[in-house]
Amino acid sequence: MAAPVARGRRCRGAVLLLLLASVLAPLALYGRSPVSLPDSTVARGAFDREDGSNLVWPHMAASEVSLAKDLTIERLGEHKNRVLSAADDWQAVEVAKSHSSERTDTSVRWKEPVSRDADEVVAEGNGSSQSRQDGLIKEVVSTDSKGAEEEDGQGIKVKELQDTNEVEHKDGSGAAAENNISGTHTSGNLTSSLRKEDETTRATPREETSTGEVSINADLSTSLSSAAQSATSPDATIRIIKDQLTRAKTYLGFLASRGNHGSAKELRARMKDIQRALGDATNDGMLPQNVHSRIKAMEQTLGKLKKTHDSCSGAVSRLRTAIHSTEERLQSHKKDANYLAQIAAKSLPKGLHCLPLRLTNEYYSTNSNNKDFPNMEKLEDPKLHHYAIFSDNVLAAAVVVNSTLVHAKKPANHVFHIVTDRLNYAAMKMWFLANPLGKAAIQVQNIEEFTWLNSSYSPVLKQLESSSIIDYYFRSGKARPGENPKFQNPKYLSILNHLRFYLPEIFPKLNKVLFLDDDTVVQQDLSVLWSIDLKGKVNGAVETCGETFHRFDKYLNFSNPLIASNFNPHSCGWAYGMNMFDLSEWRKQNITDVYHTWQNLNEDRLLWKLGTLPAGLVTFWNRTFPLDRSWHLLGLGYNPNVNEKDIRQASVIHYNGNLKPWLEIGLSKYRKYWSRHVNYDQVFVRECNINP
Repeated sequence: MAAPVARGRRCRGAVLLLLLASVLAPLALYGRSPVSLPDSTVARGAFDREDGSNLVWPHMAASEVSLAKDLTIERLGEHKNRVLSAADDWQAVEVAKSHSSERTDTSVRWKEPVSRDADEVVAEGNGSSQSRQDGLIKEVVSTDSKGAEEEDGQGIKVKELQDTNEVEHKDGSGAAAENNISGTHTSGNLTSSLRKEDETTRATPREETSTGEVSINADLSTSLSSAAQSATSPDATIRIIKDQLTRAKTYLGFLASRGNHGSAKELRARMKDIQRALGDATNDGMLPQNVHSRIKAMEQTLGKLKKTHDSCSGAVSRLRTAIHSTEERLQSHKKDANYLAQIAAKSLPKGLHCLPLRLTNEYYSTNSNNKDFPNMEKLEDPKLHHYAIFSDNVLAAAVVVNSTLVHAKKPANHVFHIVTDRLNYAAMKMWFLANPLGKAAIQVQNIEEFTWLNSSYSPVLKQLESSSIIDYYFRSGKARPGENPKFQNPKYLSILNHLRFYLPEIFPKLNKVLFLDDDTVVQQDLSVLWSIDLKGKVNGAVETCGETFHRFDKYLNFSNPLIASNFNPHSCGWAYGMNMFDLSEWRKQNITDVYHTWQNLNEDRLLWKLGTLPAGLVTFWNRTFPLDRSWHLLGLGYNPNVNEKDIRQASVIHYNGNLKPWLEIGLSKYRKYWSRHVNYDQVFVRECNINP
């Protein structure tokens, strides 16, 4: 039995020598110099170097190296098949001889296959990895023999096969590489090294490749690597296509903004082409055969765009600079617009300037016997419905009175008390003398006649008359830097605006008074308000919790300990404009003294800045009864989006803000609610050319 085994080994050794000779022949031929047989470690290092340097053929060009590798791989495949075929034939003969000569020795017969050479033992130990390696060599050889375009189309599948076999080879065939049993190990290592070098050559761009092609190949290599990592996924190619489409859409945005229509047209064409190839495919098997050529074409287009256009970081930097510059210009324009809006709000249209002049002239030219209003006995009757209106605008006050009487169920029960300044007193009185109210009563008073209202009694009057306050509101005719220009509005210096805190003094014999601003319009009968029980509160008002700017912290300085210790910054504010005041409770709780106390504490304007609402919030803190929101609707003087249904249902609508209905800058969509109560046929209105 030993003799046939020895002969078989000598035969296999001869075949292996022929195999080694076939490997070394191309190396000597294309290397142009004698080459010694490297051991397994040197051979592996020569082809597996990460830097891609050529240690075996140092004098050969890249193309010649590639050709030599291809020929070597082809020879290896052919001779390996021959060796395996001869080995199989020899094994069959030996088994047959052994079976005929020693038929009875079963133990020896079954042990004989163990005496085969170590390569076969290792191959059996590796399972199916050897057959997969043979398939790899055949696949590589057949792929290299095809045309360039077909190679591009099938390159992904070959690479996936190589990566899969590489993992299996490391797990199984690594043991064979470490055991240097015969020359076959060297050739096996050389074959593995050649395959690795071929993979490196495929993944690395050639030296003659242009910069643009390098970028394209790099992007494509990234896509292929992702596909290789998910080779087991049936939609690897579909993922590559979707990734390309995502990048293409991003580039389209840049191209459109920069007017690069030529590149945009080309990119759209590529996108349509690859989208047609994608179709409704859910796995790679449903894609057309030429899909890989379309992927490469799209990658080339994306590579050109990546080269010609700036990086995202540069674009982001420019955008941030542009945004910063735009924000600065926007803030500047906002300040200018706000300042101009305040100027427009303070200005008086020519017609409204003409009207008080014309009325004043008429008042002083008429007989003094006709200057008294009728129904004067109703002025102090506490059983009637009394209204307080403080205004220097004749036409605005007339609209408030007219709209109230139009909707009043019993006009005779309504009494209007109008207080104005010295300049407009004659005009205001003349208007209502020329336009009598029928059974309703009206009173027009001049604030100059309130002798009790002086700086020694009223802290706010003392402050308003001081030069520091005047300088604060009107310093050099311009707003202070960083200050809101509404500080310059004259109403904040007018005592008429603060007269609402002295109602008990103005109406000493009345129990309840409904305060109305002159920029309001009444749309329903308000008589019900006098029957509402205020639960011991002084002020009945509509709360404005729905508006964030009507919280306490928007009006008061809560960084001041005095404010922080007495009030809640999140408390609901309420609106001035339509307020029911219980004067009896006012007197009981001595509200006027509370107001004076807070005004004295705010002498340096450290608690709040301006206006009467902050002063009202602190004065009537815990003394305000919330009315239903339908009684008083705000926002028609600044908000263009007030709901029309809410306007129609509201008892009183309020044009609070700068866009008053009598100004040209007023919101035209809301002007009709105000202008319907103006008699444009009135002689003084026509003479002053006041039109709707």
